Amino acid sequence: MKILVIEDNESVLSMIEMFFMKENFTGKYVTDGQEGYELALHEAWDCIILDWMLPNMDGITICKKLRSHDITTPIIMLTAKDAESDQVLGLELGADDYVTKPFSPLTLMARIKAVIRRSHHANVENTSMDPQMIRINKETREVFANGKNILDFTPKEFELLSFLMEHEKQVFTREQLLEHVWGYDFFGDDRTVDVHMKRLRTKLGETASECLQTVWGVGYKFVSLPLKEQNK
Repeated sequence: MKILVIEDNESVLSMIEMFFMKENFTGKYVTDGQEGYELALHEAWDCIILDWMLPNMDGITICKKLRSHDITTPIIMLTAKDAESDQVLGLELGADDYVTKPFSPLTLMARIKAVIRRSHHANVENTSMDPQMIRINKETREVFANGKNILDFTPKEFELLSFLMEHEKQVFTREQLLEHVWGYDFFGDDRTVDVHMKRLRTKLGETASECLQTVWGVGYKFVSLPLKEQNK
């Protein structure tokens, strides 16, 4: 596995490098935000480990800019900030997971393996579904809503939408979605699901987002709208 680590703390880098060697990961270690951004933008990686605070370009800006260029590589944010609002901001801007400092290297390794495994699982499946409002293709990882190709889906947004579409009309709790989409080894809370659903609705647009329905007190489900509703 080829992983880019953008972190300006030398002791943290040394710890990560030691564990990468044990896991036979190939790591590239960068301490400057701008340099890390250029590497993330122009080279292929299995995962990007991104510190929140960096010289020349902070991690949030890097994450936002990468997603704006349709870079779908899984991103794990490293941050000393433990406020829920900071964690939500990172997820809203396209991060797939976050680890709060100080952290156990074993925890970071588990997170890396989890996001890479989920990304690879989504890439190898080849299923095309064509409900009336939305169509997705797992091989090309394309999403079409109202006849438009939506280009800025993060890996986790794509996997969440795909899972709900595959189980049309079935209601899932937040905990069930975390289990099926994020995996047993995800360490976040169920607010992660709410954040991703909000982003999905925004990207799919007003009409298409009606397919993603909230079942109050329970969770979420996907429902294809009747043609008469589409043509209103």
